[in-house]
Amino acid sequence: MAEITAALVKELRERTGQGMMDCKKALAAAGGDIEKAIDDMRAAGAIKAAKKAGNVAAEGSIAVKVADDHKAAVIIEVNSQTDFLALQDDFKGFVAASLDKAFAEKMSDAAPLIAAQEGAREALVAKCGENVNIRRLTRVEGDVVGAYLHGHRIGVVVTLQGGTAELAKEIAMHVAASNPQFLNPSQVSEDAIAKEKEIFLALNADKIAGKPENIVENMVKGRINKFLAEASLVEQPFIKDPEVKVGELAKKAGAEIVSFVRYEVGEGIEKAEVDFAAEVAAQLAASKQ
Repeated sequence: MAEITAALVKELRERTGQGMMDCKKALAAAGGDIEKAIDDMRAAGAIKAAKKAGNVAAEGSIAVKVADDHKAAVIIEVNSQTDFLALQDDFKGFVAASLDKAFAEKMSDAAPLIAAQEGAREALVAKCGENVNIRRLTRVEGDVVGAYLHGHRIGVVVTLQGGTAELAKEIAMHVAASNPQFLNPSQVSEDAIAKEKEIFLALNADKIAGKPENIVENMVKGRINKFLAEASLVEQPFIKDPEVKVGELAKKAGAEIVSFVRYEVGEGIEKAEVDFAAEVAAQLAASKQ
């Protein structure tokens, strides 16, 4: 059995990022063989990562990469359990490496990226103690592609036919702030319109009671038109100049908005209600074992 020296423990710590005591225990269990200790720690980390997979990861980061010629872009969401981890260098490094890989290999779906990054993900989970997941990925290509990233929580990619990358970025900034649900009114489904009509009638039942049918129809039509304008990107007033609609802004610049993709961290993920008092009590109890 090799002597477990402070230098050996230090080397293992530097190579794995684990705590000094964990490294010392791993070396002792491996008979002082540092390579075996690393393999054992990786195996244990994979087990820990699997256990962590059941924990809800609804925080995290959005990352975007645009090609130098502005003909393509990739946007991804990587989730963590806490926003604190999303701000740490280890997590940022994992996100950046994942984005670079997806971009370089022209991935258009998250599945191959998840598979390719599983080893790195497990290592990160073992080190940070939180569940981490690559949630989604979109690759877009077009005549002109621009993007905007609002901090690490909202990312937008806009594709134009004509125009400039700067214009695409300006429109992406608008999308980040206004969160349109559709590109233009023609994309709004009949179901969405019917639902909006139903809501309007329910909320205004007292106002329309006894009114002639044609008056009610005009009121409903007015509400639906307003809904279409609010929900459709091209009909929204541009945030930097409310006198101009976003669609008109693009047209004046000789461009047409082809598509947009908007990611916001955690949207659509159900977050479990956390009893912080119970959580602290459980951690204290565990520390005494």
